[in-house]
Amino acid sequence: MRVAITGSSGLVGTALITHLESVGHTPVRVVRREAGDDEISWSPNGTADQEAAVADLAAQLEGIDAVVHLAGAGIGDKRWSDDYKRVLVESRTKGTALLANAIAVCSNGPKVLLSGSAVGVYGARGDEDLDETSTPGTGFLADLTVEWEQCTEPATAAGVRVVFLRTGIVLSAKGGALKKQLPLFKLGAGGTIGSGEQWWSWISIDDEVRAITHLLTGDIAGPVNLTAPQPTTQADFANTLGSVLKRPTFLPTPKFGPKLLLGSELAENLLFTGQKVFPQVLQGDAGFTFEHPDLETALRAVLGR
Repeated sequence: MRVAITGSSGLVGTALITHLESVGHTPVRVVRREAGDDEISWSPNGTADQEAAVADLAAQLEGIDAVVHLAGAGIGDKRWSDDYKRVLVESRTKGTALLANAIAVCSNGPKVLLSGSAVGVYGARGDEDLDETSTPGTGFLADLTVEWEQCTEPATAAGVRVVFLRTGIVLSAKGGALKKQLPLFKLGAGGTIGSGEQWWSWISIDDEVRAITHLLTGDIAGPVNLTAPQPTTQADFANTLGSVLKRPTFLPTPKFGPKLLLGSELAENLLFTGQKVFPQVLQGDAGFTFEHPDLETALRAVLGR
């Protein structure tokens, strides 16, 4: 398949391109600059003439079999000022709407759109077991994700199979949450964050890209949780990471530290609350098998331990 990928320079996008090539697909990067060979150019943040932008993108998508849409500003990259929250929303909704409208007017364009999403759609739900049938939660991240997913409607209305990739914490030594934690843990200064009772739903980078590739074919549509079948509390995550690294994990991080560093709202959403999410669709109708179903296996794989 010829697979167009937005966000192709990010953590997941980079790994996905490598994996797609290894199994015989042809990845096509969707970039913001002038397109080179096997690339498509777009302006996801909008232009003065949106109708022309849709037509231009649609023309470039002719002959593409599927699109994996991963673009969007980083949730934890900056403090959540009103301006940055607007960036988080618009970087997802504008690009998704442009892409969905372009796909919808193609004459020989993509028949599949795998669109980025997040387990944040479920909100802070404590110990509640959550799967794809669970209702959206409340709060900024949940509202953002609902709006993000709704922007794909033009593609759905045009008969395109749309999947929402509701991704959890992606474990990789090359980026994301794990890479940020590694320096402290390697020094023996890692431990629980806050109470440690909050649920973290995670997936290894290898299973993330394998699952995305798996969903390119078949007939699954709608929300799909890209999380491992064994979510863990933050305290168990810290203890397992310490065990894999052979380092102690007895130094807790009180709430006031991250709140001072990140701001109260971001810290609360990113670190102190979570979701206990299960990949019901992946393991059920989609028939996907995880290489790293448990946390220790996943950490040893991504850290080479």
